[in-house]
Amino acid sequence: MRRLFSIFPRDFRVPIRRVLVVPFVLQICATVGLVGYLSFLNSQQTVQSLTSQLRMEVSARIQKELQGYFETPHEINRLNATALIHDVIDVANATRGEAQLYQQMRIAPNIAFVYCGNNRGDFFGVLRAPEDGSLQLSYSNAATKGKRQYYMLNVRGQRTYFSHQLTETFDARQRPWYRAATQAQQPVWTDVYIAFTTRLPNITAGLPVYDRSGQRLLGVCAADVVLPEEFRDFLRELEIGKSGQAFVMDREGRLISSSADEPLMLGDQDDPKFLQAVNSQDPIVQGTTQYILDHFGSLQEIVRSRQLNFQLEGKRHFVQVLPFNDGRGLDWLIVVAIPETDFMGQIYANNRNTIGLMLLALGIAIGIGLLITRWLTQPVLRITQASEAISKGALNRRDLRLRESQTGPISELRTLASAFDSMASQLKTSFETLEDKVRERTAELANANAQISTLNDKLKAENLRMGAELDVVRRIQQMILPKDEELRKVKGLDIVGFMEPADEVGGDYYDVLQTGDIVTLGIGDVTGHGLESGMLMLMTQTAVRTLQEIQEHDPIKFLETLNRTIYQNVQRMDSEKNLTLAILNYSDGCVSISGQHEEILIVRADSTIESIDTIDLGMPIGLDDNIADFINYVSVQLQPGDGVVLYTDGIPEAYNLYKKQYGMSRLYQVIAHSWSGTADEVKQAIIHDVKAFIGAQKVFDDITLLILKRR
Repeated sequence: MRRLFSIFPRDFRVPIRRVLVVPFVLQICATVGLVGYLSFLNSQQTVQSLTSQLRMEVSARIQKELQGYFETPHEINRLNATALIHDVIDVANATRGEAQLYQQMRIAPNIAFVYCGNNRGDFFGVLRAPEDGSLQLSYSNAATKGKRQYYMLNVRGQRTYFSHQLTETFDARQRPWYRAATQAQQPVWTDVYIAFTTRLPNITAGLPVYDRSGQRLLGVCAADVVLPEEFRDFLRELEIGKSGQAFVMDREGRLISSSADEPLMLGDQDDPKFLQAVNSQDPIVQGTTQYILDHFGSLQEIVRSRQLNFQLEGKRHFVQVLPFNDGRGLDWLIVVAIPETDFMGQIYANNRNTIGLMLLALGIAIGIGLLITRWLTQPVLRITQASEAISKGALNRRDLRLRESQTGPISELRTLASAFDSMASQLKTSFETLEDKVRERTAELANANAQISTLNDKLKAENLRMGAELDVVRRIQQMILPKDEELRKVKGLDIVGFMEPADEVGGDYYDVLQTGDIVTLGIGDVTGHGLESGMLMLMTQTAVRTLQEIQEHDPIKFLETLNRTIYQNVQRMDSEKNLTLAILNYSDGCVSISGQHEEILIVRADSTIESIDTIDLGMPIGLDDNIADFINYVSVQLQPGDGVVLYTDGIPEAYNLYKKQYGMSRLYQVIAHSWSGTADEVKQAIIHDVKAFIGAQKVFDDITLLILKRR
């Protein structure tokens, strides 16, 4: 401050009126300008943050909807594949099976067609009529000379009367869904195509069905989803600003679905074509797609979620691009575009109003400042003189020589003048009482701190209690797992196991039990993980040990008894949990396998791997009270050096940071490369490779591995 005033001559004088007015006006002007500028910047930052959160939320909702939307067809296919294997669905003669398909269509309203085709080209399915939504039976076989016939169905799914017959010959083996499934030899999606009956764009989930030996192809079960109708309603209901758009396109740039109000198909009914997103009539959809193509060069280059900004018709737009890949052939892009003007219009109006009000306040403040300055100038000078007297120790009114008549009509100044009289005594009293007040305040703070400490102790105790409960369940899980000493005592076999839960309490299960010369191995996976899944895992271990102790070695009775036990407990728990479970009994080089779980890998001494599909060997445990009709078993002979690898889906379905799955091919390579070592060395090689693949990605599912090798 001294340096600031040193630039003026010593005899420089400024009137008090100017000293009061000029800084006051400059301060208000600076404040108004700064507030307006900061308000504008804050508005822009708020809009960017808001749109970023909105884009991420909308993209996540669309992704979640797609995952749920396109998972149901594969679940239906698995049920129908089992029914086809067990001849519950008769495709060749069309005598039974429509009731099951009818119920599936009732439960899944998003499915347009559920059907199966056999290896002779016969066809059998239930569809939703595009005209009125009624459910109809359609089939073709040798009796119909390959021509599709349609029958109406009643409310129980029973055919009632003949509706019509198509003139064209239909061979299921020539359809894209049949070819795609048989070529992939696993669950797969077809490319988007035009439906044979409705002439609407469809996508089909297909599943090849093999006989119980897993060698002969029986046919393909599939489910159609009509793209432009169901999912588009969901996109339109999303709140994306005022004029934002969300759309889904494939890697070729074709619009799969869009919230814009425009047809997704071009051309007439006889020659329909897909609408390219870059040719959309909606300017946001068209402009966003063109910008993405210009920015990345190709839609194939987008492998992770990206947030972009671009100018369209002179206005900034915010864009979120999220790849969607379900691992079965779907490879699409989810795009959300939001114009900045949807949020900035009201903000601009508010800023204009704010600036106008601040300018008005500035004018009023300047005027009031001038008036106050005139009123205060003379009285303040007199009070200043009194202040100088106080600074010299004059604490009495007589010494101050300040009378109320000399302070003007302002009541505050008169009050200030009278306050000078008692200021000295008040200062003295304040100093004396200050220490007492400090002690009182310190006591209050100590009391408040004690209350906070008490609450913290209670919260800590509750957290410890809950953590202890979870730790008890986790420790119980670890305690009942087979110990290394037990596994080493099994004669003639080299056995090792591994389990790592995704949460404190996992839902995976494995066990190795021996009674006499029979070694029983079990591995299972409870749906989900956490406390409830962990409890179901403990129940399963207890039931398996009990059945093994009473020497129940019949695989059908074993699994049927275990299923009834678990089912009753699940019903009592009012839970929807169930688990896949495979039971292996080994004796004198022979392994019998029963129960539905992941693939069982038989590894020979020369490192060749044979895969046994367990889908026909049972059903999930706890899902139904009677599964005896679905239980079967197979036997495999093991020579010295041969072995078995059991695992849960936490290994092949593990994701890395790039959303890529570990997969079975990589697991095969690691097993074949390390099989010449001990079972523990094979286990270490697999776990090391899986964790190296996952990297810093969070583990979403329990990881369990059980390896048996004949010495």
